[in-house]
Amino acid sequence: MGSLTNGHAIEHGGIPIVDFADWTDTTPLGQKQKIASQLVHACQTVGFVYIINHRLPHEKIQEAFTWSKKLFDLKQEDKLLAPHPPGHAVHRGYSWPGLEKVSNSMVNEDDSDLATRLRQVSDMKESYEIGSDHYPDQPNVWLPEHILPGYRKFMTGFYWDSWENGKMILKALAIGLGLDDADYFLRFHTGHENQLRLLHYPPVPAANIEDGSMTRMDAHSDWGSITMLFQDECGGLQIADPNKPGHFIDAKPLQDAIILNIGDLLQRWSNDTLKSSLHRVTLPPLQDRFSGGDERLTRARYSIPYFVGPVGTSVIETIPTCVDERRPRKYGPVNWDEYRLMRGSMQYRN
Repeated sequence: MGSLTNGHAIEHGGIPIVDFADWTDTTPLGQKQKIASQLVHACQTVGFVYIINHRLPHEKIQEAFTWSKKLFDLKQEDKLLAPHPPGHAVHRGYSWPGLEKVSNSMVNEDDSDLATRLRQVSDMKESYEIGSDHYPDQPNVWLPEHILPGYRKFMTGFYWDSWENGKMILKALAIGLGLDDADYFLRFHTGHENQLRLLHYPPVPAANIEDGSMTRMDAHSDWGSITMLFQDECGGLQIADPNKPGHFIDAKPLQDAIILNIGDLLQRWSNDTLKSSLHRVTLPPLQDRFSGGDERLTRARYSIPYFVGPVGTSVIETIPTCVDERRPRKYGPVNWDEYRLMRGSMQYRN
């Protein structure tokens, strides 16, 4: 790890670390401003940041990974009892390897030729999407209770526990951006519109990743406000190097830390003050992460991202503190539902 310099956060492998240990409901505003300033600086320069000493305990995080492994260890026919709905409008339930293709490609109407070309190289991952049970636009698709007893109860609780961290981070960003109202972003976010995703990257021959015939997840940016990620110790996540365009650096696992990244909507909302960075998942960084002798099978990787987005009807306009004579307004108003559907248009086949 690096060290504290010029009031900015320490670093882990080139990615800043911000410590929220001193952020409580009774923390004086001056102390919160110090933490918020570190957070915003990290999001301006890198777009990714490790959050430590947040509000989710180690035991809860480990239990979430245990449930995720139990889920993906189920027989395929059992997982398919909660299938992802057709098309890209609803993101809930189970997606089998190859169903989803992550990219930054987007269109306003169906383009089957582009969708087919994108899928010539499959993303070798499977996922399960969970949201609020009180969000009719994105109804959950749950497994029958007898298939994995206790799974729904735990994941529902973990969804809302994660939102507590989301609220804390959105408040810190508002303070760090100089807004008088610390709840500025919370007026657009209720927690019901978020998405908890369980991800499993099964073992595949490393050679297939190296020769480009298969991917884990291609370089992309996230669409929404913020993403909070937990990852296991395997590694493989990389982010765009802020100092070398076209290069990537490893986002090395840091136990129990949240890896926070800014989404495209918040970059737009902040008039490019905050940075939404490309990221991808590729081979584990260490040779001992392979098995299978000469075949060099990649180690299974598990991660748990939590995507935070505003109310669907929200019209997002540039934050007032991010516009001045030196920083003219770059973007017009945008409706979140329309923007989300445009961004997801190539992700799933209709």
